[in-house]
Amino acid sequence: MPTAAPVCDFGWKAVDFVLAGVDGQSRSILGEAGPNGLVVAFICNHCPYVKAVIGRMARDAADLRAIGVGFVAINSNDAGAYPEDSFENMKLFAERHKLGFPYLHDESQDAARAYGAACTPDFFGFNGKLELQYRGRLDASRKEEAASDLKRDLYEAMRQVAETGEGPREQVVAIGCSIKWRDAA
Repeated sequence: MPTAAPVCDFGWKAVDFVLAGVDGQSRSILGEAGPNGLVVAFICNHCPYVKAVIGRMARDAADLRAIGVGFVAINSNDAGAYPEDSFENMKLFAERHKLGFPYLHDESQDAARAYGAACTPDFFGFNGKLELQYRGRLDASRKEEAASDLKRDLYEAMRQVAETGEGPREQVVAIGCSIKWRDAA
């Protein structure tokens, strides 16, 4: 059952966490920001929506880095209930898809809760002051094969953020699989 992310809460400040990366390094989320902004993406390994866009996500992350916007992806899913989302499988996923950005493990799920992550993928785009300016989709493909001329919603919005500090006022929310929360004990 697809889940939709909420609309953008403009100006909300990015929250920092230090999380384990698939490269063996602990990384600060905010330490990945570029001078013109940061995208924080909540993804996982097993979601068909993520699988459908991961190649374009990697392309857009590289293109954003070229204009001074950093990119980091976080997996917050309960790996106990969803073993495909384990840290070891995150390493394999990153290698298989040649991710050129940090892929971090939010084992406690604290980062996902602090950001209000709702689905995978869920994109949070911040300006150079680390104020939220984009909370929308990567593109219109959802979980289908993308047309070659598909509008790059995330990239275009973050290019505007890099140039002006402000995101577009009209945004289409992300849709994907729900975050797989651990049961509260």
